[in-house]
Amino acid sequence: MATFNERLIQQWIDDDPDEKSRAEIEALLAAYKAGGEGSGEAEAELTDRFDGTLEFGTAGLRGKLGAGPNRMNRAVVIRAAAGLVAFLKEKVGDDFTLVVGYDARYQSDQFAKDTAGIATAAGGKVYLFDQHLPTPVTAFALRHLNADAAVMVTASHNPPQDNGYKVYLGGRAVNDSGQGAQIVPPFDAQIFDQIKAVKSIKAVPIAEDGWETLGKDILNEYLTRAASLVPAGAKDLRIVLTSMHGVGGDTCLEALHRAGFEDVHIVKEQHDPDPDFPTVAFPNPEEPGALDLSYELARKVDADLILANDPDADRMSAAIKDPRAEGGWRQLAGDEVGTLLGEKAVREHAGTDAVVANSIVSSRLLSQIAAHYNVAYKATLTGFKWISRVPGVVFGYEEALGYCVDPDFVRDKDGITACLELAQMAAERKAAGSSLLQALNDLARRHGLYATAPLSIRVSDLSLIPKGMENLRGGSLKELAGSPLASVTDLSEGSEELPPTNGLVFLSERGDRVVARPSGTEPKLKCYLETIVAVPEGASMDDIRDEADRRLELMKKDMRDALGI
Repeated sequence: MATFNERLIQQWIDDDPDEKSRAEIEALLAAYKAGGEGSGEAEAELTDRFDGTLEFGTAGLRGKLGAGPNRMNRAVVIRAAAGLVAFLKEKVGDDFTLVVGYDARYQSDQFAKDTAGIATAAGGKVYLFDQHLPTPVTAFALRHLNADAAVMVTASHNPPQDNGYKVYLGGRAVNDSGQGAQIVPPFDAQIFDQIKAVKSIKAVPIAEDGWETLGKDILNEYLTRAASLVPAGAKDLRIVLTSMHGVGGDTCLEALHRAGFEDVHIVKEQHDPDPDFPTVAFPNPEEPGALDLSYELARKVDADLILANDPDADRMSAAIKDPRAEGGWRQLAGDEVGTLLGEKAVREHAGTDAVVANSIVSSRLLSQIAAHYNVAYKATLTGFKWISRVPGVVFGYEEALGYCVDPDFVRDKDGITACLELAQMAAERKAAGSSLLQALNDLARRHGLYATAPLSIRVSDLSLIPKGMENLRGGSLKELAGSPLASVTDLSEGSEELPPTNGLVFLSERGDRVVARPSGTEPKLKCYLETIVAVPEGASMDDIRDEADRRLELMKKDMRDALGI
């Protein structure tokens, strides 16, 4: 007996406007009905594709490409766009304005064109980019044009088979510090209600033209603003740059050149957009092996700094020379970059009413740096949608390589402006006979070494994630690296500072900390580990870092054992 409803599948086929998608489902249905060797696989595939609908949340839509309601395809995107348009008409009126951008993943351009056509047909003023560009350029255009909303079609750093649909609100849609930021509750639920109200996909009007095309002018405005964040003039710094097969390559290279960084060597194998991401297992700079080609080139040209963007260039990773590292190069943790950039922002805004922020899973060092300079600090829930809307924020970051250095113009993470800021810092250090490694050591000697490490458990069986969280809530974790637990905070209960979220915070008597939570975008259970090691006067930083590494490894073992998955 079939594990799916054939009648509902036929209804979907009849309503799907895309010929290829219809054929895909029809082929699966035919394979199932034919019986034989492939029928079981076809049944499983149909069951998965029609097991509910791809839900719209604060991350918008994100999922595997393919036909059916539980996949990313034109039918799902058309329904989402129609729901968003209905929300905007209700929120701001028939004269709403919308910016639409897209990356170079499979079908991104089509999803963007469908969105522009639906919004145009509904009477809105629509701006559609004429080429694939980084996410921060779309976020910039939203604020620059004072539009009411923006859509960015991207799956960011997800695997090649995925795509996504990210929504921002601005203009008249919001009137608080969330101007230009990604959506948060209750807007996600309100948009989703409108999406669910769309009865027929084929009945949604889609214009073939009528929108305004955004070209080089808006990109030039973004680049001009980005370059203005650092002092003018040539910089003595040799950089290796990779775009990870994404859309950030040319834009980031041009931004670096305009900012005075001329000695830039691109990783040619990864520079041009390629939706297959052929040289990496996952197109995420955090993943093992992602920077191997960058290391190879850096050693060849004797570079000073490696900069890497993820495929939509909203994130940035960096690597520096480090004699302790294998091959002489070490990738910086997101928290290391975040505290370097954060310390700069805090120094520049000392004595003002500015605020710096990071997510609760990011290092606590930023709060210590802010206190040192008497600058306000705010911890937020995970996700830039929370960080970027902190009132008065001048800098924010999350440990997953996301940095917002210019929130007045881009109220989201921006991997390109982060590249410029870090490169400037590296150039200044080099000119003074120092380095970014020394800058990190200086912070450690002042505040102690705050060392962080991730522990991600990727699963194929999604039921293992709630099982792991249940084990933790049941008291399976007793200590961290030999230190008994001092407190356990269940974030699902919420607090005065933070709304409820599915996460747990473990703090040991020694001050070590672990935050555990399910990923919101990938099939992972993620743990964020942090140990603090005091740095006595005259102590060897190598010894201090060795001790931190030892403690982090012990904490990883404790968490793996406690999770039981």
